[in-house]
Amino acid sequence: MPPMDAGLFTLKLCTALGCGLVAGVFFAFSTFVMRALGQQPPAQGIATMQAINITAINPWFMGALFGTGLACLGLIIAVLANRNQPGAGYLLTGSLLYLVGTILVTIAVNVPLNDALAVVKPDSTEGATLWANYLTIWTFWNHVRTVAALGAAVLLSITR
Repeated sequence: MPPMDAGLFTLKLCTALGCGLVAGVFFAFSTFVMRALGQQPPAQGIATMQAINITAINPWFMGALFGTGLACLGLIIAVLANRNQPGAGYLLTGSLLYLVGTILVTIAVNVPLNDALAVVKPDSTEGATLWANYLTIWTFWNHVRTVAALGAAVLLSITR
């Protein structure tokens, strides 16, 4: 097997690390942050999650989340340009897994849920009702994002 060229190796490494980093953030939310918020009175949980959702929109997190997505697109282009590259199937599958299971799920599910939560008053009946559903649905899809990002990191890491 010929070694991977340095440019592709660096792109793969950075992408795998980005996938792992994002998986770790989502893992924290799936395993204890959302559970802790759910143990609070609804008004407190809502207000805290609203603050988290505002604070999360920062260059560091957005760069890790969407920069990794751009790196996945770069890997897809590199793989399609050279399908004979060793591990091309792993690189393509890992990149697509991240793009669909992490980026698409974020845009299609988690962000709309966050947007709906952003406009409710934490101490309202409407807010409490939304919160009960939000906790279940948001957390389920966050589990999906966690597994997708971690799976992508693994797939991107097992090639030479």
